[in-house]
Amino acid sequence: MQKYDFCGWATKNDIKCTDGRVIRRDAFKHCDGQRVPLVWNHQHNDPEDVLGWAELHNQPEGVYTYGSFNETEGGQQAKALVEHGDITGLSIYANQLQQSGCDVIHGTIREVSLVLAGANKGARIEAVLEHADNDYAEYDDAQIFSGENIELYHAEDATEKKEDATMANENGEKTIQDVIDTMNEEQKKALYAVVAAALNDEGDEGDNSNDEEDSADMKHNVFEGDTPENTLTHSEMKVMFDDMRRYGSLKDSVAAHSAEYGIEQIDWLFPEAKTQSAAPEFISRDTGWVQKVMNNVHHTPFSRIKSVFADITEDDARAKGYMKGNLKKDEVFTLLKRTTTPTTVYKKQKMDRDDVIDITDFEVVSWLKTEMRMMLDEELARAILVGDGRNSSSDDKINEQNIRPIVSDAELYTIRKKVTVKTSATDSEKAKAFIRAAVKSRKDYRGSGEPTLFTTEDWLTEMLLLEDTTGRTIYDTTEKLKSALRVKDIVTVPVMEDDKGVGGGDLMGIIVNLVDYNVGADKGGAINMFDDFDIDYNQQKYLIETRCSGALTKPYSAIALELDATASA
Repeated sequence: MQKYDFCGWATKNDIKCTDGRVIRRDAFKHCDGQRVPLVWNHQHNDPEDVLGWAELHNQPEGVYTYGSFNETEGGQQAKALVEHGDITGLSIYANQLQQSGCDVIHGTIREVSLVLAGANKGARIEAVLEHADNDYAEYDDAQIFSGENIELYHAEDATEKKEDATMANENGEKTIQDVIDTMNEEQKKALYAVVAAALNDEGDEGDNSNDEEDSADMKHNVFEGDTPENTLTHSEMKVMFDDMRRYGSLKDSVAAHSAEYGIEQIDWLFPEAKTQSAAPEFISRDTGWVQKVMNNVHHTPFSRIKSVFADITEDDARAKGYMKGNLKKDEVFTLLKRTTTPTTVYKKQKMDRDDVIDITDFEVVSWLKTEMRMMLDEELARAILVGDGRNSSSDDKINEQNIRPIVSDAELYTIRKKVTVKTSATDSEKAKAFIRAAVKSRKDYRGSGEPTLFTTEDWLTEMLLLEDTTGRTIYDTTEKLKSALRVKDIVTVPVMEDDKGVGGGDLMGIIVNLVDYNVGADKGGAINMFDDFDIDYNQQKYLIETRCSGALTKPYSAIALELDATASA
């Protein structure tokens, strides 16, 4: 018999996830019977993250899974947590998704994850299967419990539905029911009132057998008052529904016939506008460079960095020749020392607790924390390369003695090169001069390995557009430009635009291997998130901060290229 350690719903149908998606029935039908990796919290970077496997079974309610832990340390640890009931949440990672609006209608499940809180509220471990050494509980012996009583339709919705209102057409267009589902309660009441009036009118015309008392009761229950003057007959409603496909939507069809049938407050019937994603998207600068900075700097578990060097470049440090009878001279060289201490960098936010509770379309707290972490990382990366750009008198300035910007670091660490051109030089001439200055400056470079060029998108574009005397592009690929500049990579940094060098000229680029830049943080000084509740003002407050230091630790390990436009160049 097959060994299973647990079973549960990997995902359930027709439940709105926290990311706004709704997984529909049989979206993962083709995954039935497949085994996929069982991992912790969607971690895919290390083989040790694989805890076992999960066997997928497509069912009408969703995808049910049977999991088995492997014999690794992580697998057995996860098994103990599941058996103890510490972890009950499941989540899936899927790709090749096909969506109709927010509805996921097809996809491929790549892994099942144990999580602290899943995106789909119906996904959870339902039963831990107990088994002896060689006698394992079978599939049929597991108790199936969904954890939630989900009703997709109200009782009145399940009584009588027209075929054209419940089934999507072959082209994937929205049905009448799809449109009605987008309405709020006020809009639905208005629509039902109009339809009821139309049906009532038809009944009055076709069948007068009902007594006046029953008819009056029906009108009172539907309208809770007098019958509106402007109503639609059944035939008029049928025309609008029939024309819905021709006009593209029920809204357009009703609008097209509104003048003809004289409908007042027609906007009541229109569905509310919907966003493509539940959570608002951030309008931000390109931050792809941030992780390239933060992932490549050297990290130490201590924040107080001391650099000590012996300068043996002077002539006095050279070995000397000896002649008989002369006094041998002692060597004398200079020691250089620099200490960098930590500073605190933070970002703080707050929200009224009422707002946190009332926002139900997405996880607003997670969304807010994502923004805080993103902006903190960008600020640290900016401070490392060029400084935070604030005035030295600002209370919010990141002290440049604690996190030393590469562009303005001491000349012992950062080589300053001027890109000299005439004041009348074109951008192409400036780009040529930049390449020439960058290549020539490499003779002074003493940093580790092959460095990276950090520049702006404008200067990168100008270099790629350079042409020879015949009009042909000199560097038709970025790889050729990298080779010419003798750098490992070229990274564009939006915050460098309009930045100035130490000499006051436009900063064109920084060449550095960030392994020579050390970021240190003591225990507890790494990036931390704090939550606090203000009971007096009913506010939830959030703080993300780090206490760290940063500085180049190797002499002549960076090159700052600055534009110098002079008339005599």
